[in-house]
Amino acid sequence: MTPHFAVLSATALALSLGTALAEDQVHWAYEGPGGPDHWGELSKEAGACAIGLEQSPIDLTHGIGASAPPVALAWNAEATWSVANNGHTIQANGTNAGKMTVDGKDYDLLQFHFHHPSEHAIDGQHSPMEVHFVHKAADGALAVLGVMLVGGGAEGPMDAIMQTAPQTEGEVPLGTADLSAFLPEKPGFFRYAGSLTTPPCSEIVLWTVMRDPVAVSDASLAAFATLFPMNARPLQAAHRRFILEN
Repeated sequence: MTPHFAVLSATALALSLGTALAEDQVHWAYEGPGGPDHWGELSKEAGACAIGLEQSPIDLTHGIGASAPPVALAWNAEATWSVANNGHTIQANGTNAGKMTVDGKDYDLLQFHFHHPSEHAIDGQHSPMEVHFVHKAADGALAVLGVMLVGGGAEGPMDAIMQTAPQTEGEVPLGTADLSAFLPEKPGFFRYAGSLTTPPCSEIVLWTVMRDPVAVSDASLAAFATLFPMNARPLQAAHRRFILEN
């Protein structure tokens, strides 16, 4: 059954493929000389990291209530995936992975990746992890879903990913994965205009972050934390942006 989530009708804003693209251009990290406080100094293309006014992640609080048309997820349960350790996160790359339809426009699912702890906060509280699903339309526009992850869940696709993921940089086959296990039962979400959370921090992202978390196994959380003790950008100022909540 195709999951449906309500989202705001808006012009699609492009989202970079997260950690997969930026690392080819600049050397950056989550601490030390290449850490977030220095991202804006790494290259002229990354200047927005230091001076941008619509940076991500942010604390999702004081949302303005809104109703909107649905987003339809038609992810392909038979899609084949590979799992990469790119030095910044664990990322799953798919082929023929299905699509997300936003306000009548189709976006193909390309990849998803993880952050520990969550990059966004909800009402001031971070979750143990956050997963970002990145989709791309035929015209190059991208759309993303973010879902908070907590422990205490049963063994599932997160365990298979972490059991397969390389311990050092590299990429290996995974096979199929039931991505519906990463979706919360309730459709509440936050929506705001923001940026990439890695260099070059371009302010081209329309974020949709689900309000309710999904439980994964404690073992899978621990396995990711062992590889990446901290791979989340600090919270950024919201400035004058609206945070919409459905």
